[in-house]
Formats: sequence, structure tokens, C-alpha cells
Amino acid sequence: MDKRLTAATLAHARPGIARPRYTPSAHGIGIVHLGLGAFHRAHQAAYTDTALAEAGGDWRILGISMRSTETATQLADQDGLYTLLERGADGVRPRLIASLAAARALRTERAAILRQLCAPATRIISLTVTEKAYGISAQSGGLDPDLPEIAADLATPDNPATVPGLLVQTLRQRRETGAGGVTLLSCDNLPENGHVLRRVVRDFAQEAAPDLVGWIDDHVAFPATMVDRITPQTTKADLAEAQALCGLRDAAPVQCEPFSQWVLEDDFPHGRPPWEAAGAIFASRVIPYEHMKLRMLNGSHSLLAYAGHVAGLETVSACLDAPPLRACLTRHLTTVSAGLSPLLGLDYGDYAQALIARFENPSIAHATYQISMDGSQKMPPRIFAPAAEALARDTPIQTYAFATACWLRYLLGETESGTGYPLRDPKEAEIARALSGTRRAEDILSALANLPGLLPPELFAAPDWRDAVTGLLRSILSDGVIRTAERLTRP
Repeated sequence: MDKRLTAATLAHARPGIARPRYTPSAHGIGIVHLGLGAFHRAHQAAYTDTALAEAGGDWRILGISMRSTETATQLADQDGLYTLLERGADGVRPRLIASLAAARALRTERAAILRQLCAPATRIISLTVTEKAYGISAQSGGLDPDLPEIAADLATPDNPATVPGLLVQTLRQRRETGAGGVTLLSCDNLPENGHVLRRVVRDFAQEAAPDLVGWIDDHVAFPATMVDRITPQTTKADLAEAQALCGLRDAAPVQCEPFSQWVLEDDFPHGRPPWEAAGAIFASRVIPYEHMKLRMLNGSHSLLAYAGHVAGLETVSACLDAPPLRACLTRHLTTVSAGLSPLLGLDYGDYAQALIARFENPSIAHATYQISMDGSQKMPPRIFAPAAEALARDTPIQTYAFATACWLRYLLGETESGTGYPLRDPKEAEIARALSGTRRAEDILSALANLPGLLPPELFAAPDWRDAVTGLLRSILSDGVIRTAERLTRP
């Protein structure tokens, strides 16, 4: 019978596979991470694994699955161990990661999770929960108390299901038990993610426990971060490959590209692992790096994802095999980089070329449909914000408008070949109702403009922007994505 990857079988992994350069059981838990998805395991957990090997310390991670139980169960059965498959153009490099000390699901192990969240040894609570989990109001930028899940947590703050609710419950209990302050570390793709997290936590506390707000201000840090690593969904082929390379059965491997970047604001008053030993960058200001990554990488990903999915192209690399989309990507990267503030020692042209090489990596099958989810949360920082700035500067807006038109076409829920699909967006039901029976470009914009918090009013009221988006959407509806991209990039 095949042996499963566990602490007891780790020594039986095949020779040549990279394995932990420390004794995992000798290091205690110092980090609780909310959001036990593939990205965390490919990024922050891998950095922590290297930091533990370089400097030791009680910095292993308790990983929390906020909704499902499957991943937590798989990893718990493996003592937190898993295989990281780094896929480059020259092949795959497998690595066994041991920084995850345990995995639990909030749905079934709430009491044990809360004990670790409130333990004095826990000095960092980190998050990769996606944009929608923060409960942000599109109008105010703070917590949206009218969201059903947020309203439910405010009504029963001792049994929270949302991220803000769980964090406030944790902070309240840490104050009451004398466990002390903690660092809350957002690793999600949000502009000024530390500021956003601070705001929603304080807003929730203001409603549920007003006397806690001052303690939060004095004892809790919210550093900003920028994270970057392309991490496609795990497939059955990955499971088979991990077992073949490792010699042990792994139910939870993760695939990723070789490239990785992590920029953090150095604000950890309660201590932190030496992540710089793994290549992390500590900076006084993270915002310029955030803008670079959100707008150049994530914005380009969104452009290609919506264009590609609608056109029937299943992966990002397939999009780059279509010359009109490759040309559109190149023009978009040039447009975006022209609006960014300079970063010392970084050439945006070189960064753009490196992005193109990463996107066309033949070993990474990053699905356009995977990237397309949650567009109502992703489009504002990736496309709308830089488009508004370009409009104000009177600089080119065409590729921003193309990305927007592709997203609007995606919201119709049907590819150009007629295949239907769920939008996988928090506003999916509202969008579907608004667009029912609507197929003209002008009508689509008008219908969506009436949905609160979907389209930025000032941007979409600007005649130049609205005309550009409407014209491109009209072209996509009549002639398709590829022909529209070809016309857009024609010299």
C-alpha cells in the first residue's frame, strides 16, 4: 500500500527531493493563518519554511480553513506536510514544506482555533481570504454592516463566521485574558491592505465592542504587504506527479511558478520570523510596490482572463499564443507603467518583460476562468483606479477600456461559442437580474450603472471613458474579442 506523507514517513521521501532543513517538532506555533488555500502554502508558508531553516524560532503556522473542511482534513492527516511543485520552463522542482504545524476548519474546530488565536505564543495572525471576505463597503471603503453575513456576526459576536467578526472576538479575548497584542497581517491583493484590515476591524469593534477600539489602537499592528506568485489550482495530475517525485502519497500538493516576491512594511512590534532570509523585502512604504503588482500583473491577468475566457482560451499561456491578445498585453503594460511612480533600482520595462515570460511559462496552466472570479472586487484596484488617473492626466485609456469591455462581456455568463458558466462573483445574482435579456452595449452599461457599488460613478460618467468602453463592448459583441483586440492594437 502506498504510504501517505506524514511526519512518521517523511524520512522515506525519495532521495533528491528538497526537504525541511530543520526538525519541525522542535518549533512551536507563533502564527495563525486564516485562509488555508494554495496561495498561502506556495507563498507565506514557503517563506516561513526557509526562515525556520535559516534561524529557527517558534514560528510554525496553524492554518485555518474559514469555510470548507476538505483541505484542513487533508493536511491534518498529513501532519501539515505537503509538496510544493515549482514549475519552470526547465522542469519541476519538488520541495517538502513543514512550516504548517497543524490545519483546522472553523466549521468543526472553532474552540481549538480560538484557543490558539488567543494564545500568548501567537504573535502574528495572517490572512489570505480574498477581497470579498473583508466585508468592505464599496461606498465608504470601510465595513459594510448591511452585508447579511456581517449583520449576522454583529447580532451574535460570540459566534462569528466572518473574518472581521472572528478577529474582533479574538482581540477582545486577548485583552480579557492578558494574552497581549498581536500583529494582523493581510496578504491579500488589496491596495493598502494593512489600512483596509485595520479599518474593517475597527469598524466592527466600534459596533460590537466600542470599548475595545482604544486597545486595538495601542496593541495591534496592521503592516501593509505586497505578495506575488502565480499559483494555479491543483489538479489530479499534480497529485500523481507529487507522489511520483516524492515517493509518498500527498493529498494536498501545490503547484506554482519559480518566481516569488514579498514586500512588507516593517511594523511587527510583537516579533516576526526572519523572512528576509527567504528573500522578502522590508520597506518603509509598500504602496509603490502594491501599485506595480496590482496594476501590471493583476490588471494584466484580469484583461487576459476575461478576454480569454469569453473567447474560449482556457489558460493565460494560450492567450499569449493569440497575437492580438499578446499585442494588447504589451500595450497595456506600457500604458500602466507610464502612470507608476519610479521605484529605486527597478526598471518597469524589465518588469514587464519578466511578466510576459512568466505568463507564457509552458509549465503553468493558469486557468482564465480561475482568475475571472470575484471581478466586482478585483476590477476597481486593478483597472478602474489607474484608468481614472490616466483619464485625469489625459493619457491613453484604450487598454483599460478594453479590459473593462471584456469584463462586461464576461458578465453575460456565456462564451462566444455559447457555453454558459457561473460568474462566481459576490454580486452574481444582482448582475444576472440586471442583465436578463440585455445584449446591447449601451443597455448593458446602463443596467449595471444602476447597481450600487459596481461601476465607479465618476469614472463611468466621463464621456471619453464611457464612449471608449461602449465602443469596444459593441465591437466585442458583434465581432468577438480577438478581432476587437486586433483592431485596437493595429498600428
